This record gives sequence, C-alpha cells and structure tokens, in this order.
Amino acid sequence: MANPQSAPVYLNLLRIRFPVGAVTSIAHRLSGVLMVASFPLLIYLLDLSLQSPAGFDRAVDILQTGWLRTGSALLAWSLFHHLLSGIRFLLIDMGHGVSLPLARRSAWLVNITAVAMTLAWLWWIL
Repeated sequence: MANPQSAPVYLNLLRIRFPVGAVTSIAHRLSGVLMVASFPLLIYLLDLSLQSPAGFDRAVDILQTGWLRTGSALLAWSLFHHLLSGIRFLLIDMGHGVSLPLARRSAWLVNITAVAMTLAWLWWIL
C-alpha cells in the first residue's frame, strides 16, 4: 500500500449531491418497484369489491384508512412519475433531448409535472 490512491474510499451517499437526471432515474426505478409491490393489495381489493355489494363497501372502508389514503397518493405519484419518466427516456433513446441542458430541463419537467398531476388528482379525489 505504498500508493495512497489505491486505498478504498468511503462514499457517504447521503452527502453526495446527485444531478437531477440521476434523481429522476432513481425515482423512475423506485416508482416501478412501488407499483409492482402494490399489485397484491390492489388485486385483493378488486376481488373483494367484485364479490358483492357488501364486499364493495368493505373495500371502500379499507381504502378510507389513513395509511392507505397516503399510500394511494404515493401510488398516484408513482404512476404519473413512471409514465412521464418513461416517455422522457424513450425520447432520449430516440436521440431527442440528449444534450445536457435539455436533459436537465426535461428531468425537472418530469419531476414537477408528476407532483402537479398528483396534487391535481388529490384535489379531484378529496
């Protein structure tokens, strides 16, 4: 170990400031995982709601709980962000918006629009 350059470096990921494109990419992956992880609950609620009118009422009662209301808002953001980010990545794959300034602007646009769509959805639902 005569060369100090070869020593392992500790990187604290909480102190690194990621560029907006990296944050958007990570959020795209997390939103996809969140949507897939929610499938069992959503399928259960669909099955419950289709069984009978009482089952539908029970599914509505389950969805009215506080943590599921928060979860539905998070799931709505996940859907909007994943959709918009996926369109952005498809456009980048086709060669549109590849330059750094355009990539940054499109990443900001995706993040802001996904939050705005989620807030509009919450306003419409509530």
